[in-house]
Amino acid sequence: MMNTLIDIQKASKVIKSGGNTFNLLVNIDLKIKEGEFISLMGPSGSGKSTLLNCIGMLDSFTNGNYTFLGESVVNMRERNRLILYKEYIGFVFQAYHLIDELNVQENIETPLIYKNVKSSERKALVADMLDRFNIVGKKDLFPQQLSGGQQQLVGVARALISSPKLILADEPTGNLNSNQSKEIMELFAKLNKEGVTIIQATHSEENAAYGSQIVHLLDGKIVNVQQN
Repeated sequence: MMNTLIDIQKASKVIKSGGNTFNLLVNIDLKIKEGEFISLMGPSGSGKSTLLNCIGMLDSFTNGNYTFLGESVVNMRERNRLILYKEYIGFVFQAYHLIDELNVQENIETPLIYKNVKSSERKALVADMLDRFNIVGKKDLFPQQLSGGQQQLVGVARALISSPKLILADEPTGNLNSNQSKEIMELFAKLNKEGVTIIQATHSEENAAYGSQIVHLLDGKIVNVQQN
């Protein structure tokens, strides 16, 4: 029996700008069990990235309930949210978000430094990741010396280095060609089979099909949930 990882009830996200109120998310109800692969789909402005950021604690819902592994996130202190994020969540961004001044090895190592992992253990974990992703030969290169596909592989390796329970991917193949895109999606499928829960936001029906469930959003609302 799979445990519930995420339980969101009647959650909304509202922002105010120039005297106007904008409803980015409206009455979101979503329950995700450990080991699921969820695809969030919808046109630009539908709320996919906002929902992903709120789930990942990079942003927060304005109202409603959100529990993560049974803990209520809504009224949680910022420091405790950060601990949850570091411990359980890996984020993969469309724009890679690698640090230009760090080489591949150092970029992958960054989350472990934040978690105060010992140097010897960090080196061993990074070596495993470099080997797993077949990028040992790239370890001393900087992001600008890599192709888009290679940068995204480094981004995925960095997200996985601390063995998260949950991978959040925001348009992870948006800047990649079809072959690179397939490689990243096949990698996500493999990770999911190994037990990692994955939530991706995507425009691509082909990529969405990798999910066991497709959640369709429109104007900040969930309008349909499709089982694959």
